[in-house]
Amino acid sequence: MNGVPGIPFPPDGPVVCIGETMAALAPTPSGPLDTAEDLRLSVAGAESNVAMYLADLGRSVSWLSALGDDAFGRRVRAAVAASGVDVMGVRTDPQRPTGLLVKDPGRDRTRVHYYRSGSAASALGPDTLDDERVRSAALVHLTGVTPALSPSCRDLVERALATPPTPERPYAVSFDVNHRPALWPEGTAATVLRDLADRADIAFVGLDEAQDLWGAELEPADVRRLLKGPRILVVKDGGLAAHAFTESDEDVCTVPALPAEVVEPVGAGDAFAAGFLTGLLRGEDLRRALRLGHITASSALRVTGDHGPLPDAVMIATLLDLGDEEWSSGAVAGCGSRGRSPAGGS
Repeated sequence: MNGVPGIPFPPDGPVVCIGETMAALAPTPSGPLDTAEDLRLSVAGAESNVAMYLADLGRSVSWLSALGDDAFGRRVRAAVAASGVDVMGVRTDPQRPTGLLVKDPGRDRTRVHYYRSGSAASALGPDTLDDERVRSAALVHLTGVTPALSPSCRDLVERALATPPTPERPYAVSFDVNHRPALWPEGTAATVLRDLADRADIAFVGLDEAQDLWGAELEPADVRRLLKGPRILVVKDGGLAAHAFTESDEDVCTVPALPAEVVEPVGAGDAFAAGFLTGLLRGEDLRRALRLGHITASSALRVTGDHGPLPDAVMIATLLDLGDEEWSSGAVAGCGSRGRSPAGGS
């Protein structure tokens, strides 16, 4: 076992992230889409974001998906591969296009417009799990975006979460709720996402997401009472803190978020998940795993894209080793001072 009793991770096993990544267009400089003169092309996808940050943190990681046989698909594949992620299991679909999203930054939040209906990744299905990389994985990471894309994509996630770890399915499964209201028919997301998250070994959810889905008055402990299944449940309370609940209802570890200058919050939740999972795979305790999640999330907040540069290894080690009072004060070189880093949002 590795760091937390009951988590079925091999000490140094590889990770597989499964899900759609799209080409992304955003105004440059950042501003409202309807007055923009120039758009910047990048890539965006929750699961590949996690994969890229895992690679940054030294993990062996593969990304499984499908892309169109088009320029956007080639751009996406090259960008993810350049981050050190194995993309050899990504399929090229000659019939369906690569998905596209367009960001519309506003004063209070960034709106995202999706053009992904009928995309190559929407045709993914349960046979994705037959890939040899999955069979040798320590951990498979999924999000609530995938089951919203198509019935076959939902079947993929259902199969991945169908049974507890066994010799036939030795890997653990992590699941980030990652609720995208625009992808779900009205009134359907709450039940489906609760059921899927409850079957994961490790689940992530933002407190704001949980309140939108399951009740406006929910507190972190209430979310745990709703999701009793995961061995570890992480509830991310925006820019305040992250809470990790284990199998005992009384075991909760809370770590405040780091101060950070927030340029754009998109991608921070994926970065947090990668940092936290890396901590577990390294055998860290929950406190240090949560800290690594916050550190990684902070790097995403400082850039307009989904993937920002991490602090160097010395700075990461320094932050992980801080006393609780020093951590909470944020009195560390390299930390910004214009707000707390939200662990949610991706």
